[in-house]
Amino acid sequence: MTVHDPILAAASRTRSAIPDDTKMLRAAADLTRTLSTANPAIYWPDMLASALIGYGALAGAILAQNVAIAIGCALLSMMALYRAASFIHELTHIRKGALPGFRFGWNLLVGIPLMIPSFLYEGVHTQHHARTRYGTAEDPEYLPLALMKPWSLPLFIIVAALAPVGLILRFGVLTPLSLLIPPLRRKVVAEFSALSINPAYRRRAPEGEFARMWHWQEAGACLFALALVGSVFAFGWKPLLVYMAIHSAMTVINQLRTLVAHLWENEGEAMTVTAQYLDSVNVPPPGTLPELWAPVGLRYHALHHLLPSVPYHNLAAAHRQLMATLDIDSPYRQGNYTGMFPLVAKIARSTMHAR
Repeated sequence: MTVHDPILAAASRTRSAIPDDTKMLRAAADLTRTLSTANPAIYWPDMLASALIGYGALAGAILAQNVAIAIGCALLSMMALYRAASFIHELTHIRKGALPGFRFGWNLLVGIPLMIPSFLYEGVHTQHHARTRYGTAEDPEYLPLALMKPWSLPLFIIVAALAPVGLILRFGVLTPLSLLIPPLRRKVVAEFSALSINPAYRRRAPEGEFARMWHWQEAGACLFALALVGSVFAFGWKPLLVYMAIHSAMTVINQLRTLVAHLWENEGEAMTVTAQYLDSVNVPPPGTLPELWAPVGLRYHALHHLLPSVPYHNLAAAHRQLMATLDIDSPYRQGNYTGMFPLVAKIARSTMHAR
């Protein structure tokens, strides 16, 4: 991918060369020491309530005879299940032993029924946070979208809409087939076992305890995918189609959230932590909508790149402290934006200069 606009090319080079702001990084490190404890009294009720509301509303959307009520239930289900699913991000950062049983409970209640077990993200997302990987060809969660062709953005969203079909094929078809065909198994593990956006990313085969966790999660998702398809014979097409529509809408919202989580302006060079922060996005209060489309702390995505070990329920406090203590000209303030639509427009304008 080549950038022909000299201004954009210069901006990309400048971003990759941004030096670290020691005052900001020192202040962030101080907060890590005081705000890094995950509170099970917040995690469990939040996740359980989101899942309960999501599945209850899903049942309402399937059973309701009134169209308006069915649509309302579907929207509620989508938002609640989206919030429940977003805890997969927290699972990748929770220290071992910090929340006993939470990983298992989340996978049982959310990951397997939505066919997004945590092994798809664990061991992948942490590479996105690696100092020397972020924004490079080795980053599984990065593409220079702002420097790509204009059609890349709608394609990015359309692919997400097909997620439930892809997941059924991944777990209901490829999992059992790959157990019988070793070369296919290697391909499935390397290319179809990560929630990543970089098509060049290849995953290594799991080992040890993680391999055992991977296997039971994959088996559960496989059985669920097969049961989902089999439900057509027992209950007709409506439950499956409603489930897939809600799942698709949930994934599209998440993809839109992903689209505005970064500015996507790096061309593959290693970046300083400050440069990574400035290529990332916070959408803090006073806006309220980001709490819906970027739940579970995801509205503080740039801050999360400074404080990856701080749990979602402490990010708002960390943001307030940094805003209060850092100077008015601190780079920290440059990572704050007002909402989704201005960010989408900014990235879309950038693509107009790419060839």
